Amino acid sequence: MKTVLVLFGGVSSEHDVSLVSAQSVIENIPKDKYKIICLGITKDGRWLKYDGDTALLPGGRWLEDEALLTPALISTDRNLHGILLFGDNVVEVVDVDAVFPVLHGKNGEDGTVQGLLQLAGIPFVGCGMLSSAVCMDKAVTNALADISGIPQAKWRSFNIYEFRRAPDELLKGAAEYLGFPVFVKPANAGSSVGISKAKNITELSEAVKSAFAHDEKVVLEQGIDGMEVECAVMGNDEPTASVPGEVVPCNEFYDFDAKYIAGTSELHIPARLPEEKLEEIRRSACRVYKVLGCSGMARVDFFVRKSDGAVLLNEPNTIPGFTSISMYPKMFAASGCPYPELLDKLICLAIEKWSV
Repeated sequence: MKTVLVLFGGVSSEHDVSLVSAQSVIENIPKDKYKIICLGITKDGRWLKYDGDTALLPGGRWLEDEALLTPALISTDRNLHGILLFGDNVVEVVDVDAVFPVLHGKNGEDGTVQGLLQLAGIPFVGCGMLSSAVCMDKAVTNALADISGIPQAKWRSFNIYEFRRAPDELLKGAAEYLGFPVFVKPANAGSSVGISKAKNITELSEAVKSAFAHDEKVVLEQGIDGMEVECAVMGNDEPTASVPGEVVPCNEFYDFDAKYIAGTSELHIPARLPEEKLEEIRRSACRVYKVLGCSGMARVDFFVRKSDGAVLLNEPNTIPGFTSISMYPKMFAASGCPYPELLDKLICLAIEKWSV
């Protein structure tokens, strides 16, 4: 039986979402094949092995009983190949066969943890350090998509230093190039944190300031009148794509509230599109996956423009949500791969990719 370390929490604005995803992952990993170790990262950066009930993860209740917590770290010594547990005057080494990072956003999905695990020589689920970093930074993703000829909305990007030097010039230039509405996003964030839709120059200015609260670089994108579709991709050298799904937001767009709080957004799997368009989306998702160097898993999001049916890249997500309402497991379930089987396949892909 192999030992899988599930890593959750993190110093990120998406910490709480990670806890919900982690509960779902832990409860669905096949227990007849894997021994599970739970390692949580608190909001202030402490690493703690958790031996309690996974039902206590959401809301941070897992931190309430100190008897269930042990300070721990991933060892970067490849000869140890696991984690270090720090007890009373004792350091215990625990071997780990693979790590499942259920971390969303900064300090977890951006290549930082992936780099640590590559240094440690421990196989892990998902994309490597470079691909994770590239996909996390929306400006870098968009630039690579442009170079590779992947269709997407028009966009602009600038950092906070540039904005402070010439705010009016940048806002005016963006408005003239993109038109309204404009979506403003932190370059490095997920779960739609810090994203705003601006319909005029005043709203654009406020949206940019709001995005800068989450990152020092922002991305401005042309608003697309179209259907929001998502496609789950899995694999290393030969990725496969799921049945695409359609999101009909309960709010003006699929923001954080629509994803995790309101609970009234409509999800259609498969997306309500002709079969040939669904197949085009699947092909596009695999192409994006390869161009960005993904491995293991990613969810690739698109717009299907109403005016001409064009499939336009929205963004990739290298650690997609794994909550009970998340699209990644739902799309693969609709494709004939139930949740526990999906998790097993992802762990096997990790060992295949990263074993040294």
